[in-house]
Amino acid sequence: MSHIRLERPDDGAAIELLVDRAFGPDRKAKTVYKLRAGQPPVVDLCFVAIDDEGKLVASIRYWPVIAGGQTALLLGPLSVEPAQQGQGFGKALMRHSLAIAKKLGHGAVILVGDPDYYQPFGFRRELALGLRLPGWVDERRFLGLELVHGALKGALGEVSALRGAKRQPGRPAAEPTRPLRAKAATA
Repeated sequence: MSHIRLERPDDGAAIELLVDRAFGPDRKAKTVYKLRAGQPPVVDLCFVAIDDEGKLVASIRYWPVIAGGQTALLLGPLSVEPAQQGQGFGKALMRHSLAIAKKLGHGAVILVGDPDYYQPFGFRRELALGLRLPGWVDERRFLGLELVHGALKGALGEVSALRGAKRQPGRPAAEPTRPLRAKAATA
């Protein structure tokens, strides 16, 4: 049975290869990588999807940032193995990770991504209108989500990395998993 679990330290190499396959090797030139550079992701929100054969097929990560003078989360990348796209792995990771982020008390999430994909999860362009990123992005794709009502109200200014965030310890190999409800693959 497919499942979601927290990312483990030994998943790093597999995730990097997955992200390269999903987005291409030039992905690190994108503006959002400036915000991720040199800082650890929020490990309590880094999840992977494992298929029925035990293979890592999708990953999601979040990064701490300052947006409009307050802390927020930068989502990304959400990566799905190209051959597995459209089977529900990404959507399952989105639902799961956003629920955990809300449970942990995070107030807002921002991202650069396809509005058609992210709007069903509640992401909206108007929530990020007062914010700007440290480099070029297609403004239509710069979206925000409030996990706490009003968390992005009045947020203005450039988004910056939250420097000094401490790396949290890795997860044990026996980390509990959560069943994943992905669509069955079609031949």
